[in-house]
Amino acid sequence: MAEAAPLLEVEDLRKHFAITGGILRQARGHVRAVDGISLRIARGETLGLVGESGCGKSTAGKVILRLIEPTSGTVRVSGVDITRLSTKALHSHRRHMQVVFQDPYASLNPRATAGAIVAEPFINYGLCDARERQERVAALFERVGLRPDHMVRYPYEFSGGQRQRLGIARALALSPGLIVADEPVSALDVSVQAQVINLFVSLQDELDLGYLFIAHDLGVVRHISHRVAVMYLGRIVELADTESLFREPLHPYTQALLAAAPVPDPKRRRKRVVLEGDVPSPAFPPSGCHFHTRCPMAFARCKVEDPKLTPKANGRLAACHLYD
Repeated sequence: MAEAAPLLEVEDLRKHFAITGGILRQARGHVRAVDGISLRIARGETLGLVGESGCGKSTAGKVILRLIEPTSGTVRVSGVDITRLSTKALHSHRRHMQVVFQDPYASLNPRATAGAIVAEPFINYGLCDARERQERVAALFERVGLRPDHMVRYPYEFSGGQRQRLGIARALALSPGLIVADEPVSALDVSVQAQVINLFVSLQDELDLGYLFIAHDLGVVRHISHRVAVMYLGRIVELADTESLFREPLHPYTQALLAAAPVPDPKRRRKRVVLEGDVPSPAFPPSGCHFHTRCPMAFARCKVEDPKLTPKANGRLAACHLYD
């Protein structure tokens, strides 16, 4: 029996933004926001994508959804290559992949009622008549923890957590298989964050959803993710199951990230890893390993040879010469 195709399969995906200048606006270089990432997500699985601000993780999510056109690479959703589809052909596939944005208020139309916002996907795809649409929207409100009588309210009348629930309801409207969640709880209070995260988990169990969960909060990522990918300067430098990565990170950058995360128990705190210097510009990345200018364990080979993301112990992937 053939193995089922991954829900999401990304191969060598790149997004380079041109740097232009002069009277003729000629290209003078490129910002390598996403610089050759590859990953897979199965149905019912959550892949956490973490890294410093500016590492390219949000851009990666937008390119995967083709909200931004990729420079090169391949994105397959349920086995279908969407990277080269025309706008018309892509429209039918968009219903299978949805997004939950970081700022729930900025992603909602302030002039539309909550019910109209959640009903919009049904209208765009002509899926049901007005009566059935009303019933489906009411059911979605209940599924995400909102009352159906809230459908007549406007976004400003909701709290931050309620607005994010509204964004999740809209994402669920077309029964997608994949949801890209781009920092979905970073703008919320800590108590509300836990409620929204638990909602994501329960919806995944109920609907067999696959998540690409983009975040910088390692505690949130550890709670929700089955596997974690760590990005640095547009590239994935480590990818492993969540427990293995948090227990024994391989890449020096991952070690530094985890050591910087606050831990309430002094006995469980990691030894602090101090990174020297600033993050290099993605327009002018260093030669060899992009991390060698800040890595406390760098040696001569790191400056000249670019390490590839390759399998290490226990099936984990890391891009580091220390483990060759």
